Amino acid sequence: MRNARPFIVVCLLFPALAGAQAQATSSAFGITRVKYAGGGDWYNDPSSEVNLLRFVQQTTGIQTDARYRFADIAGDEIFSSPFLFITGHGNITLTNEEIRRLRTYLDNGGFLYVDDDYGLDKPFRREIRKVFPDQDLVELPFSFGLYHCQFEFPAGPPKTHEHNGKPPQGFGLFRNGRLVLYYTYETNPSDGWADPEVHHDPEEKRLEALRFGTNIVVWALTH
Repeated sequence: MRNARPFIVVCLLFPALAGAQAQATSSAFGITRVKYAGGGDWYNDPSSEVNLLRFVQQTTGIQTDARYRFADIAGDEIFSSPFLFITGHGNITLTNEEIRRLRTYLDNGGFLYVDDDYGLDKPFRREIRKVFPDQDLVELPFSFGLYHCQFEFPAGPPKTHEHNGKPPQGFGLFRNGRLVLYYTYETNPSDGWADPEVHHDPEEKRLEALRFGTNIVVWALTH
């Protein structure tokens, strides 16, 4: 796997901000957790991204900034990150300004990964419909490149946690042919990224989840 250079990616995605970011952003790739209103626990399992970023660096050579960091969509911080992450168990609400800013972010090269941590599905689908009212989330076929770009997942998303016992699904939203949003449902890989003592997942499940998360990162950085 070749070395990715995330800062260059950021500059290509957001050229208007590149000058300011050159002074404030290192070349290491990071993940920004989205802080949202509505009552859902957007902040849960803060070790998840840290562990995933460490695993990504170990297995791909991509230089990562393995810190837990978060940002409000209403602030400018989201535009300095090529990769946003949303998770939680409950409600999510976006203001009209947040809807506009998230649309701008995604239409100008940003990437959003959303993982339903059980209970987020209905409110998330309601709010993302406001961001792109003319589009629907579509289930990605198992042949889609994200499932094969670093580690092989021939049956699509892994089943990390049972929840309702439904089959795991991965959905996407495309803009001009580019996957700008990836959403996992009834799979919950981000729980598998958390420290072992949090969910007490078997080590093979944690490794599977970390490998799957690596695929998401690699796909976002190379596409």
